[in-house]
Amino acid sequence: MRKALLTGAMVLASAAPAGAADFASCVAGLKQAAVRSGIGAALADRALKISEPDEKVLRVSKVQPESRHKIWDYLAYLVDDQRVADGRAMMKTHDRTLREAAKRFGVDRHVIAAVWGVETDYGRITGSYFLPHALATLTCRGGRREKFWRGQLLAALKLVHRGDLKLEKLYGSWAGAFGQTQFIPSTYQRLAVDFDGDGRRDLIESVPDALGSTANYLRRAGWRPGQSWMFEVRVPDTYNGPTGRRKKVSLSTWARRGVVRADGKPLTGAARAGLLLPAGPKGPGFLTFRNFDAIYAYNHAESYALAISHLADRLAGYPAFRTPWPTDDPGLSRAQRLALQKFLIAKGHDIGEADGKIGPLSRAAIKKEEARLGMPPTGRAGRKIYRALGGK
Repeated sequence: MRKALLTGAMVLASAAPAGAADFASCVAGLKQAAVRSGIGAALADRALKISEPDEKVLRVSKVQPESRHKIWDYLAYLVDDQRVADGRAMMKTHDRTLREAAKRFGVDRHVIAAVWGVETDYGRITGSYFLPHALATLTCRGGRREKFWRGQLLAALKLVHRGDLKLEKLYGSWAGAFGQTQFIPSTYQRLAVDFDGDGRRDLIESVPDALGSTANYLRRAGWRPGQSWMFEVRVPDTYNGPTGRRKKVSLSTWARRGVVRADGKPLTGAARAGLLLPAGPKGPGFLTFRNFDAIYAYNHAESYALAISHLADRLAGYPAFRTPWPTDDPGLSRAQRLALQKFLIAKGHDIGEADGKIGPLSRAAIKKEEARLGMPPTGRAGRKIYRALGGK
């Protein structure tokens, strides 16, 4: 940030610090850039009526996870019985749309629904940040990726300018993803489709547009119609061979390495797959195919792709994983996390309102209860502390 040159008169005349002046100048530049790109001046003014950066956006953009989530915690939260039940109900409600999307784009309807479920809990939680302000904050004060954030801001305003969206509906995550299946603006521009035929691509309020656009994204990411995405396997306890979704070999090669299907069926077919062992050889293993890679492209995380794949399987009627996770302290569902927070509040811990989201206050309270009970103070919301405080 450049330094401001302050004279005595300027100090007396100005109530704003140099940083505020720099931010205002940056926002003014963004308005000019928006107009130069073809966005109406009135829209740019309305969207960027912001006098200071959104401090909450800056805070969350700099937060580093205290520790990496255990895979069994991550999946217990994202693929619990409630999300499966809700997903099956939503698939019935939107059966025609999902079948049409599957037919047009060749993507399995259960996977489309699973993305919807994991991203926003079927449209219930889409984000509370006003995107123009969040993206302007990141552009002008984020400290890195300025060009990226600026591009996302202009892309979002162009969507409003062309009539796809209303400015007052432009709310999403702090990082710019929004809508029922969480597209960033530049991806929205490229891949969103008008699936309900009303002349607008509205992934915020139109479920058909959101589901159709998700199917289009997966198709463009390399989805292969009619092929599998993943299935569970077991490996020998002493397995130390190759792993990774990119290290694909034939199923017969995996069979020679001692890999078997978790349901006892033999590995057959000509398909090539990679092996994932997210908890090591003693936990569930997964052979993943090209369609898993298409799911991975949605968020570039193997744990995320596992969650989508497993939820899709559950929505299609397949059971939970047959091999248990190698832990004596499994993860908690959303309902169990909510109950755990209520136990903590009943014990006198000030963690705010119970919402099922385990944040710093909940972790600190868990540590205190673990210490009181003679347990190692981890701060983790697991089955042991849940049961110790009264959970069933």
